Amino acid sequence: MNSVTVRNLLVRGMLAGLAAGVLALVVAYFLGEPRVDEAIAFEEAHAHEHGGEELVSRAMQSTGGLSTGVLVYGVAFGGIAALAYCFALGRIGRFGPRASALLLAGAGLVAVYLVPFLKYPANPPAVGDPDTLNQRTALFLLMIVLSVLLAVAAVILGKRLAPRLGNWNATLAAGASFVLAVGLAYAFLPSFNEAPAGFPATLLWQYRLATLAIQVTLWTAYGLVFGLLAERVLAPKPARAEGEKAAEGRATPVAH
Repeated sequence: MNSVTVRNLLVRGMLAGLAAGVLALVVAYFLGEPRVDEAIAFEEAHAHEHGGEELVSRAMQSTGGLSTGVLVYGVAFGGIAALAYCFALGRIGRFGPRASALLLAGAGLVAVYLVPFLKYPANPPAVGDPDTLNQRTALFLLMIVLSVLLAVAAVILGKRLAPRLGNWNATLAAGASFVLAVGLAYAFLPSFNEAPAGFPATLLWQYRLATLAIQVTLWTAYGLVFGLLAERVLAPKPARAEGEKAAEGRATPVAH
């Protein structure tokens, strides 16, 4: 793949990330923000001390701040995913551009977000001890790195086992190895349960479902949009010759 193609895919990946970010923003605003407001209300109702004047209003956080963060993240995410697509294309099987984009998006959703999320799910305001914030952040990032590395190792293992076991059995073996390795990571890494007393379990559950919905929307939309754009770069429809177009517009000459 030459540099021109990589550049074209990178630009289209960023555009696809922007489009996916817009959809994720809609989900975040209508599903996530109401849960955040409820959590903040709980926190303020149970706070012993009230802080000073807030630097950024809640209205600005839930509109301009949210929009800026999600859209910038979407563009950056789209560019990184496009580079990963350039590397993975042709190495994960004989799939077309669209199928490769969807497959990569699905694998990314599982490895980058879902696996770490199941161990260290997102928490709304008022949940989580400030003293363990740095530790929880480091462990979450470690879980992402481990998940991605294990996913890559599973793909390599599956390709090496395929000649001996066949594609289906090799895929099952690689998938089982990935699940086993992730389970061991879950068992050995520490867990946290820092919800304050009286915090509504339903609210915590709804907030985490909302964050999951945002990520599913982002990755799915990216896979669909980028697959369409990538196909136009990698497999353009053959253009008809100008002569053929001109011939269609002329009437067949009549013999005298």
